Amino acid sequence: MFETLAPEPEDQIMALGALFRADPRQGRIDLGIGVYRDAAGRTPVMAAVREAERRIWEGETTKSYTALAGDAAFNDAIVDLVLGEGLARSGRVSVAATPGGTGAIRQAADLIARARPGATVWLPDPTWPNHPAVLAPAGLRVAHYRYYDAATGGVDLGGMLADLGRAGAGDVIVLHGACHNPTGADLGPEGWAAVVGLCAARGAVPLIDLAYMGFGAGLGADAAGTRTLAHALPEVLVAVSCSKNFGIYRERTGALIALTPEGSRRAAMQGTLTALNRTAYSFPPDHGARIVATILADPGLRAQWEGELDAIRTGMIANRAALAAELARLGGGARFDRIAAQRGMFSLLPVSPGAVARLRADHAIYLVANGRMNVAGLTPANVPAVARAIIAAMAEGAAG
Repeated sequence: MFETLAPEPEDQIMALGALFRADPRQGRIDLGIGVYRDAAGRTPVMAAVREAERRIWEGETTKSYTALAGDAAFNDAIVDLVLGEGLARSGRVSVAATPGGTGAIRQAADLIARARPGATVWLPDPTWPNHPAVLAPAGLRVAHYRYYDAATGGVDLGGMLADLGRAGAGDVIVLHGACHNPTGADLGPEGWAAVVGLCAARGAVPLIDLAYMGFGAGLGADAAGTRTLAHALPEVLVAVSCSKNFGIYRERTGALIALTPEGSRRAAMQGTLTALNRTAYSFPPDHGARIVATILADPGLRAQWEGELDAIRTGMIANRAALAAELARLGGGARFDRIAAQRGMFSLLPVSPGAVARLRADHAIYLVANGRMNVAGLTPANVPAVARAIIAAMAEGAAG
């Protein structure tokens, strides 16, 4: 039977990582893979996470199953973190723990397919490359809306609203809650308010991918858009990842949050989320969830975690400012100012695929082919070399 299987296309970002690891050159720089790295190039374990794990190890008495929807302490804590206590206690919220943010998107896809099989899911252009791949197995139709203005490095709000004006009742609009991947360009208050009006007018439901909460402007600021929609609209989905802001990538910790009107609709939603978990993987993984719940429940650990998260965020902001300034000093002009203005781990460099290839071949600097750069891969030591290489690669392209 397996002779019918065709080879799957290789994941470009994973392939880029393999090329980087195989590169024997000293001083090679990985700006491709989307993980946080400190100034030493490591992805560290947070001190708050280490302490939480120590407490779990010392106090754990069983490895029995948790609930199908995940541990209640984790679910309550993540809802409070994302929505704030007011909404969390409103009676509108259903939640299920998932294997990472990707698992939350996948469960959301099955939820949408069950509730509205004919729905179209609208994705921003560009978006995280795995979004369409995760949605496809649910059989959902996918359409795209304009999002990024390459000329300004910001959001093309007019184009976005014009395209989404074609969305129908029951369609789903995928939004990046903060730190847009791959552009680093985020909606501001005006944009979020416009999305509220559009969803209300069209009867569309937002699905917010909140993968980088705390990496942009801080925890509360990065949740502001999500909370705006959750307060204003009757139905909202939020896919949450704990991989980045807790640094627990391999623990695969996330949640799918659904807001509906109170009463029977909320009860049906919670039952559906639980049933989807049951048929997908029965019980979600618990170790990462227990780390998160332990940290968020203890004021001292939470303060420590928030301090570490703030240091990560401000470090990335400093990386952005340093690279933009160095590019300007080398003659790059104002076209790179956008790097300093954007937020999160990623920016799209205004470079061609040929320049990206030259950066890899001639300078051992690895970027995704579309120019996506992980600013967390920058360090004070390598910023000058990266800036020189970018200017050189672009100049070679212009000369060619």
